[in-house]
Amino acid sequence: MSRLILFNKPYGVICQFTPEAGYKSLKDFIPLPGFYPAGRLDADSEGLVLLTNNGKLQNRISHPEHKLPKTYWVQVEGVPDEVALDKLRQGVMTRNFKAMPARVRPMDEPDSLWPRIPPIRFRKNIPVSWIELTLMEGKNRQVRHMTAAVSFPTLRLIRQAIGTYSLHGLAPGEWRFSNMQPPP
Repeated sequence: MSRLILFNKPYGVICQFTPEAGYKSLKDFIPLPGFYPAGRLDADSEGLVLLTNNGKLQNRISHPEHKLPKTYWVQVEGVPDEVALDKLRQGVMTRNFKAMPARVRPMDEPDSLWPRIPPIRFRKNIPVSWIELTLMEGKNRQVRHMTAAVSFPTLRLIRQAIGTYSLHGLAPGEWRFSNMQPPP
């Protein structure tokens, strides 16, 4: 039977079960054999990671041709204006690739936000703000490259949702089996 795990990956954890020097891994949080991440988040990012025990389902979730939207809460340095947000909406050119158009909107700091450990460096004279960014693709460090391309570097990155699956009710380091049927 296919099972799907929703995991709120903390900052500093790598998206693999094999330990790597200096990092915690999925093995430190999920004690079940036979599960594999469907997609990845880098160690500097936090939030939703889906894991499954079914290779076909893993491919269905993570492969770009299936285009599951991925929604991120992004704390950026500065306050993006409509010009910067429109560039993200139209698809911005980064150093390495042209990103597809994204859905993006300014947002308040999420009410359900947990403290990051270690905290983001505070800079007295530089404001920070939050945006919600939804992508239909997922290249390595894409959100960070996109916000940097419009001159608003990412300070904190939290994946809030993948398709209809979300972080709702999961504290950092917590996981649960999904109650929803996995996608076909």
